[in-house]
Amino acid sequence: MTTKYVAALLILLGLFVITAKSARGTEEMQSNPPRSLYAVNESSDDRGSISVYDMDAGHRLIKTIQTVPGVSDVRGVAVSGATGKLYVAYRNVSGTGMVYCLDVYNDSVVWNRAIDPGVDRLVINPDGKLLYVPTWEGGSADFINVVDANTGDTVRKVYFSNRSHDAQYPLSGPIFQETKAEDGSGNYLYLIDPSSFAVSRIGPYLGILGPYAVDSTSSYVVNNVRDLWGMQVANLKTGEIITATVPNHPPGDAGLLHGIGWTPDQSEVWENSSGSDPHVYVWDMRNPMAPVLKQTLTLRSGRGSHWLTFDIKGDFGYIAPVKNSADGTEVFDARTHTSVAEIGSSEDMVEIDFADGKISRVGDQYGIGRR
Repeated sequence: MTTKYVAALLILLGLFVITAKSARGTEEMQSNPPRSLYAVNESSDDRGSISVYDMDAGHRLIKTIQTVPGVSDVRGVAVSGATGKLYVAYRNVSGTGMVYCLDVYNDSVVWNRAIDPGVDRLVINPDGKLLYVPTWEGGSADFINVVDANTGDTVRKVYFSNRSHDAQYPLSGPIFQETKAEDGSGNYLYLIDPSSFAVSRIGPYLGILGPYAVDSTSSYVVNNVRDLWGMQVANLKTGEIITATVPNHPPGDAGLLHGIGWTPDQSEVWENSSGSDPHVYVWDMRNPMAPVLKQTLTLRSGRGSHWLTFDIKGDFGYIAPVKNSADGTEVFDARTHTSVAEIGSSEDMVEIDFADGKISRVGDQYGIGRR
């Protein structure tokens, strides 16, 4: 074999290795784009699976992860950047409250457990070790479950009120919790110390609380409140609560406007309207205790919505349709307030960012403040 022939073979081998590495890199990038939206599907044909979208490529669908069978009603999603585990609370076709744990790095289901007596919108401790799982807005249990995130075992109960619904762990803590209790206790927002599990509360509000969102320093919280065309804002340091009313709102009873969130820079709060009104109200929050309605957005579907949240940087607002609808979730440019895309039907979604194949940061299912 001549020297020239050997040299040519080495050059070809080098080109093959470079090409293979490039292909693997492209494949990895497609599998985990730098900013990925993990959205738990809620339409009837794929409920409970997770669609992953490339947020910087027009929310192009990258993949759909098949998870567990028999999902009837998705109740919430949470993810830990520390452990790489994602958790979905759901009710199965038999009405049993369940949570499944997904390994984000290999798309495999680690465990799938029934949580007694039920589940609702769960949240995770920043270190990824504990889940705080409400016991369902339709149930009578007067506690939430604290669950070992590694195994799904219940390790503690925290008692305060019945019909617990949405739990939230904002950037500055503590754990927040609202309930649908009809005995008057549902008119309060609860705060749970994650170290001592001591419970305090703020209120009363004008009515039973719905979705809510806390700012980055846990100084202010905005709340949907039953029978209010508008929102209430609480100063968490002083306990003062103010009411902001939507002028020229649709006729009839408000019911419960469902969905509210801060833009990450906390300059605005977006609030969904009623289930039949295809609008989103945008509040100017430069003075959090004196909100001013600045704009009303109209949804493509012509129907109402049930949830909203934002990405980490504040580029996009996600407006989810009525629960378990086949309508898509509409994506807005959060700065220009224009509709820019639509993804599959989901209200349980969370951003996961990757760097060098590892999770670099995670978002939240709520529109929490990040300033």
